[in-house]
Amino acid sequence: MDRLILSPVLRLLAAVAAAVFALGASAAPIRVGTTNSSSDAPLFIAQSKGYFKQEGLEVEFTSFPSAAKMIAPLGNGQLEVGAGSPAAGFFNAAARGLDIKMVADKGSMPPGNGYLAVLVRKDLVDSGRYKSFADFKGMKVALPAQGTTTDGTLNEALKRGGLKWSDVEVTYLGFPQHVVAFQNKAIDASVTTEPSATKAEQMKVAVRVAGGDQVFPNQQVAVILYGGQFIKEHADEGRKFMKAYLKGVRDYNDAIVKGRLAGPGADQVIRILTSDTIIKDPNVYKAIVVNGCNPDGKVNVDSLKKDLQFFRDRNLIQGDITVEQVLDHSFVDAALKELGPYHRKQ
Repeated sequence: MDRLILSPVLRLLAAVAAAVFALGASAAPIRVGTTNSSSDAPLFIAQSKGYFKQEGLEVEFTSFPSAAKMIAPLGNGQLEVGAGSPAAGFFNAAARGLDIKMVADKGSMPPGNGYLAVLVRKDLVDSGRYKSFADFKGMKVALPAQGTTTDGTLNEALKRGGLKWSDVEVTYLGFPQHVVAFQNKAIDASVTTEPSATKAEQMKVAVRVAGGDQVFPNQQVAVILYGGQFIKEHADEGRKFMKAYLKGVRDYNDAIVKGRLAGPGADQVIRILTSDTIIKDPNVYKAIVVNGCNPDGKVNVDSLKKDLQFFRDRNLIQGDITVEQVLDHSFVDAALKELGPYHRKQ
């Protein structure tokens, strides 16, 4: 008799447990890799304003020391989303078969948003040693790492001076070290991102001779990446994530005026950034030139192709790979069907 009574009860409990398990599985957080840099702003805005939650998503941020460290976790399913760079290492990983796609813009340089700055040591400018890009010949120039988009920025600056890559001595230093190297006169010039570029200017050790937007207009510097497993097994979540992300991008764009965070909602954006990035002084965000980010999501394909070819010309690419093979705009397209094109808030 007890068996007859308990059996339906046990079956009911088993069914409830299975339902709870399934619910928990479907509600697993989307793991997102960031570098806690200012170009992660739209991700943090979307989280802070609840845009991911509005789409029924839970998002879990994990900080990485560099975008390169995210590539393997994205390829093996340990991360779903990454905030990365279209560097030589990314293309090489894709050529080796690692399944990762660029899906949206995260950082670019439209006119007015030259957050990568071409700097020259102040005493060289003051003395007249530097007058134009042609004077880069023979200079020691600092970049953060080999095979990154800053290589392409420098190359475009050199071309404007009628020079080749071999006409300068390139040294690789982390961005914060650029400021110290200018102080010690260990370098003559650099391509430096914010806030280090503004810090070098404020300390009067370097002069911003051009923004990256001037030497390489609309260069694609950073991108949103999706892991292949996420794309194949959770495409619907990928579309929802993109919709929430683009809402954050649009709030970010609304806050920008002439390359600075000075527009509608700028104070709120700065509060979010000081909370979620390594820069805790709001005055820094008010002073720096910020990156652009396409409010309609698409990356600049021509820029990516130009940098990829430059990497290939320097023998930094192993294997056959094209931009088209690592690009998937379908998630942006789906989000735009719901959001429509961007219209700036007045």
